[in-house]
Amino acid sequence: MSLARTWSVGLVGVQGAVVEVEVDLAAGVPTVVLVGLPDAVVRQSVDRVRAAVVNSGHEFPLRRVTIGLSPAAMPKQGSGFDLALAVAVLAAARVLPAARVGDLVLLGELGLDGSLRAVRGVLPAVLAAAAAGHRQVVVPLDNADEAALVQGVDVLAAGSLGEVVAHLAGRTPLSPHERGATDPAPPGPDLADVVGQAAGRRAVEIAAAGGHHLLLSGPPGAGKTMLAERLPGLLPPLDERAALEVTAIASIAGTLPPGAPLVTRPPFEAPHHSATMAALVGGGSGQIRPGALSRAHLGVLFMDEAPEFARTVLDTMRQPLERGQVTIHRANGSATFPCRTQLVLAANPCPCASAAGDTACTCSPLERRRYQSRLSGPLLDRIDLRVTLPPVTRAAWLDGTGSPESTAAVAERVLRARAAAAERMAGTGLSLNSEVPGRLLRERWEPARGSLALAERALERGSLSVRGFDRVLRVAWTLADLAGLVVPGPDQVAEALGMRLQRVAA
Repeated sequence: MSLARTWSVGLVGVQGAVVEVEVDLAAGVPTVVLVGLPDAVVRQSVDRVRAAVVNSGHEFPLRRVTIGLSPAAMPKQGSGFDLALAVAVLAAARVLPAARVGDLVLLGELGLDGSLRAVRGVLPAVLAAAAAGHRQVVVPLDNADEAALVQGVDVLAAGSLGEVVAHLAGRTPLSPHERGATDPAPPGPDLADVVGQAAGRRAVEIAAAGGHHLLLSGPPGAGKTMLAERLPGLLPPLDERAALEVTAIASIAGTLPPGAPLVTRPPFEAPHHSATMAALVGGGSGQIRPGALSRAHLGVLFMDEAPEFARTVLDTMRQPLERGQVTIHRANGSATFPCRTQLVLAANPCPCASAAGDTACTCSPLERRRYQSRLSGPLLDRIDLRVTLPPVTRAAWLDGTGSPESTAAVAERVLRARAAAAERMAGTGLSLNSEVPGRLLRERWEPARGSLALAERALERGSLSVRGFDRVLRVAWTLADLAGLVVPGPDQVAEALGMRLQRVAA
């Protein structure tokens, strides 16, 4: 009997779990038994491994081959186990020394010709391997830069099973991969392109400074989409920890841009209004994948034509937006993805969406109410800023002489406001006004009593909920940070309340 073991990594959400791959060769009818809750892709890996071993110049053992994946109770999904299975089989057949593969972590999909192909989720997999104490991993060439983001781990990049075998046999050692410099990302759209719309420009600046959710309503051509697309450019670049989180999600989702192993800018996701619940919050029939809500983690999720989305899809976001993470349950397990994102909704005033406004609208009052009611009250209650954009006038479009502020100029103010908020909240683990719990906001950073008179009257009349009152306070603090004030005054509270109580459509 021959026994060999090596290691790979399975993914559960954005977390990796180290998997021990054991191969036992015993006398008996030639067959392969794979145990350890493999999915269909992992079960099919037996045929890929057999062909890759033979086409790499070796013999696949004609014995009873038992392959065990531990922990046995964890479902194993994906093609990333192929390389570990092949190496373990060759080590059990004594083609490779078992001692050389005993502590090695191997990731990669095998082609039938023995080539090593890229897989998703390499970054979280290498992070899990490093946390478990492994210091050397083998990955496909196309995943090498991504794997090299993890400090303290030697990344060996290979293009084929033959190269891995030659390295482990001591014939042609693989050198640790060094990540090269990456080209800077091209600049995004500039806020200077937006004509007029002072209220909309003010709203995206406030949203960027405090991390607030935003609703833009108005006729077609008013600039709703342009403003939303320029919001990520106002956000500060991601720090190292945040960049690794965003990159890990993009790696699992398969949206990591080629040649850019590390995402350093806040992401921007804009799903179509026909997107399903699984596409938005995550899911899938096999391996659970992150949805647009998680892919926009630490960035912006823009939902254009928001009333056209299914109401159940929109309402599904309510809890994740509050908690900052979404947990997806399936019969064979669950997965949790972070989703601390800024939500930007855009809506037309009515179904006909006439660019001329109310004068050319053909919708009845009932049709307008039905259309606007597709955005439920509980969802709107979680939106801090609601701004109605008027049609762009001819004077603003053709005769305007002023030069609008650029993204760079507004981003500097946003950065100063965020720095002021972070200094005020030092030691609390918070950094954005939108993250402050209501109780802490009222007990520790409540403005002067007289400044809250308008908001208190709105609360008494029922036009503002308790949650809405807290959100008005958060926006008021953001306005104070942008203005360089120590504490918000009546003007900041009034402006925050005005943006809160605006109607969904003009």
